[in-house]
Amino acid sequence: MTPRPEITTPDVLPDERVADAALRPSRLDEFVGQRKVKESLQIAIDAAKQRQEPLDHALFFGPPGLGKTTLAILLAKEMGVDIRVTSGPVLERPGDLVGLLTGLKAGDILFIDEVHRLRAVLEEFLYPAMEEFRIDVRIADGSQAQTIPMPLERFTLIGATTRFGLLTPPMRARFGLIERLHYYPPDELTQIVTRSAGLLAVPIDAAGATEIARRARGTPRVANRLLKRVRDYAQVRAGGTITATVAADALQRLDVDEFGLDDMDARILKTIIEQFEGGPVGVQTIAAAVGEDAGTLEEVYEPFLMQQGYLARTSRGRVATTAAYRHFGYTAPPRAPEQHSMFDG
Repeated sequence: MTPRPEITTPDVLPDERVADAALRPSRLDEFVGQRKVKESLQIAIDAAKQRQEPLDHALFFGPPGLGKTTLAILLAKEMGVDIRVTSGPVLERPGDLVGLLTGLKAGDILFIDEVHRLRAVLEEFLYPAMEEFRIDVRIADGSQAQTIPMPLERFTLIGATTRFGLLTPPMRARFGLIERLHYYPPDELTQIVTRSAGLLAVPIDAAGATEIARRARGTPRVANRLLKRVRDYAQVRAGGTITATVAADALQRLDVDEFGLDDMDARILKTIIEQFEGGPVGVQTIAAAVGEDAGTLEEVYEPFLMQQGYLARTSRGRVATTAAYRHFGYTAPPRAPEQHSMFDG
């Protein structure tokens, strides 16, 4: 498989965790965007504080890079409690959860990223913990196996997932707050870029921030990553100040076009148009043609291409839309591939 262009992937990269933490807001009212989600969370926080109770269990879902982890950390700060952070793939046995759950104090938050990847046995282990604040601990094996109930402090579980549909119905039902995060419009991303530039002490004008924001695929994590790369270019080639021209030149060198499409986006769309007559074509076939994992295409690239109107999913496969033909200078066929049934897969 060919390596993914890391500059525009919304997934967190291994060397970015400390840098991302430095750019995170410290209060909920500093969090830019997701207005309805913030309003809902603020009401829940105020109500919990008035009742002197922990927050209800919460689930955040949506594409990667939109702020699910940041919101969980901010909820802990707003409630004045500690937060323990883990992820579904890391947890393998019920014993892994026992240590986390028994270490929580009253009101503390346990945040599980990629909660849809929890094993079924761990989900079942969490049910009594979430509902009755107890866990059943096995103290022996074999015919002498015994379990004893162990009480827990009243805590809050916050789950985050990019694949809401993979959560089992019993698990979804145990979350009192379920919030979906959406892609950010360019004006909100401009605010984020401007704020991040201030924290990084990078001179930037309004036009420069806008230029970066409109190429950031609607994702704050991508916007901050592009800002850092443009900062490097500006420092070496443009006297250190980011203007619209400087940002455009830097992003062109990074193969990020004026609509935020990168090299892999272009390869996907051109493959569908040139090799498969615009589609429909299956995702496995596209993955083989471009040398990328099918899961990565579905989770990373397709959501953005669909949001921008360049790609359509139908029951028969993926179809390049008229907008995709226009973007690359092709003549669109007489059919209208983007007009497909709302019930298509």
